[in-house]
Amino acid sequence: MSRFSVTYSLAASSAQEARERAFDICVEQTVEFPYDLIAERWIRERLVGWVETVQRVGPGRYAAEVSYDEATTGGEATQFLNVLFGNTSIKPGIRVERITPSRGLLRALPGPRFGVRGFRGVTGVRRRPLLCSALKPMGLSARALAELAYRFARGGIDLIKDDHGLADQAFSPFEERIRRCAEAVRRANRETGGACLYVPNVSADAPQTLLRARTARHVGAGAVLLSAALTGFATMREVARDDRVALPVFFHPAFAGSFTASPTSGISHAALYGQLARLFGADASIFPSFGGRFAFTRDECRSIAEGCRLSMRAIKPCLPAPGGGMRFETVPQMVAFYGPDTIFLIGGGLFRYSPDITKACRDLRAAVQEAAAARRLR
Repeated sequence: MSRFSVTYSLAASSAQEARERAFDICVEQTVEFPYDLIAERWIRERLVGWVETVQRVGPGRYAAEVSYDEATTGGEATQFLNVLFGNTSIKPGIRVERITPSRGLLRALPGPRFGVRGFRGVTGVRRRPLLCSALKPMGLSARALAELAYRFARGGIDLIKDDHGLADQAFSPFEERIRRCAEAVRRANRETGGACLYVPNVSADAPQTLLRARTARHVGAGAVLLSAALTGFATMREVARDDRVALPVFFHPAFAGSFTASPTSGISHAALYGQLARLFGADASIFPSFGGRFAFTRDECRSIAEGCRLSMRAIKPCLPAPGGGMRFETVPQMVAFYGPDTIFLIGGGLFRYSPDITKACRDLRAAVQEAAAARRLR
């Protein structure tokens, strides 16, 4: 018998109440049936979750570790999410804080195909943080977006991703866009000797996501981007493990924000953007950094980076990819905060720095290299 565990934080006025709420989670997340009416002993003793520990963590807040038998998931990724936080997600005052996978669970959730080391191998960038920018705004033609991709790549950006809002709109059809952008990046790489990768957004309806990911690989994309809260986490897992795709996968946070918006309900930043993104195959996890137009704090961003890297048995670490808060003047601070195994996503800051986007990219890369070198010298 093998069990995985989940640490929940919950509201309670006493340790006794906390234990009662934890046991309610054990029942709700498995049998969803009055415990005293279960006649079968093996169901009561094995399938119902176990309260492993309950500890006070602050005024009116407790941390409860609950373990579940792997059999409750049926070896399915979606059912794992249901056991993790199905009906209990509807109840206020309960938050998923951390996941401790079992060996058996990892057969269904093998994690990133590449991870940090593999991603660095694909890009050829060995030590410094990687740099990424986005093709936007929505409304530009496929030809205009490809020209922008070319200018980014000429400037030495490592990764050029589609904006998550680019799908298959009439003004920039999916197949035309990815063919033009992939070719523009190849052309720039031939001219510079660089190894920039184009990362199209393949998020779509149901099986179309996997088909788009395969098409992206066919035309020469270097990675793919998915908004897993839109497509479903299990869809991202299918893309990550499909041998006809076999590209690094970026997790995008679109539609996921409400999961982490409350400090007392939902899912913690570390568990969602770090652990769940990794478990379902993300090689890089995009999230809003502190200091930008979103409300993530330093502590929340630090916890995400830790979630991307903490040990989870054989699951490879992934690269945190903070965005939305980087400017040229904050480069040293960001490098010091996140460290070298990071993808820095910068968009508007490049355009505000200079109308010559190629020069802006070159200067950004030089600034990051200088900041990273200064950190190593210390």
